[in-house]
Order: sequence, then C-alpha cells, then structure tokens
Amino acid sequence: MSRDVVNTLIEHNIRPSVQRISIMDYLMEHRNHPTVDEIYTALAPSIPTLSKTTVYNTLKLLAEHGAVLTLTIDEKNTCYDAYTEPHAHFLCKRCGRVYDVMCSHKALNRRSAAIEGHDVQEVHYYYKGICKECKDKESDK
Repeated sequence: MSRDVVNTLIEHNIRPSVQRISIMDYLMEHRNHPTVDEIYTALAPSIPTLSKTTVYNTLKLLAEHGAVLTLTIDEKNTCYDAYTEPHAHFLCKRCGRVYDVMCSHKALNRRSAAIEGHDVQEVHYYYKGICKECKDKESDK
C-alpha cells in the first residue's frame, strides 16, 4: 500500500478502508481505465470478502468526491480513471482500449467556469477511431 493512496483518499475527504485503499491503489497503478469487472477480477483473489457491489459503491464514492473520473466513452462499459487533471480520452473502435490524450484545448481547463450562464463542473472530451497499435498490426499483414 502506498502512502500516496491514503493521502489521496484523505485529501478528497474519504475515510480510508482496506477496500477503498486497494481500489484506489489499483486505479493509480493501472492507468488502463478499468471497468468494475476488471477491478473486481484483479482484486478479489487478494481480498476474499470483496464483492462487485463494494467495488461499484467505492468507485461511485471516489467519483463523487473527485478522486477519480467516471468515463462513459461508449455505451457498453463505464471506465474509471485516477488521473483527474484535465485531459481527453481516445477509444479504439477495434481493440476497445481507452488511452489518455493530452490536449491543449482551452475548454479542457474550464471545469468551474460559466458558459452562457451555466455552471460547468465537468468537461469530457472523447475521441474515437483506430489506435496506433491496431493500425500497426494491420499494416504488418
């Protein structure tokens, strides 16, 4: 367990528990935008009392407190991201991987701005296409 994980939870007013620390640690270590099922499958062997409901509820709590981002980039899966600085995401339509994309777009930094009188609290930028790895595999054929 990393001290950074506990500090991150405390900074976001979340009381650390074994499950919360494990889930946050997994998200901070694995930057692959996992789903509830992926997190549960990875952690259940080491935490026998863990349930999918606990993973789901913990992720919901982490998102509500701003410790993680909830990504609904496609209709099939909801993914989670512990990197909460403004950035965009890219979904490969072929392999399904989600990548972080650094973007200089000024709107990404407008989290708490007012746009046309609306109070903006979140901004999401999603790109979809074919990732470099899939393109390279195809060109090797």
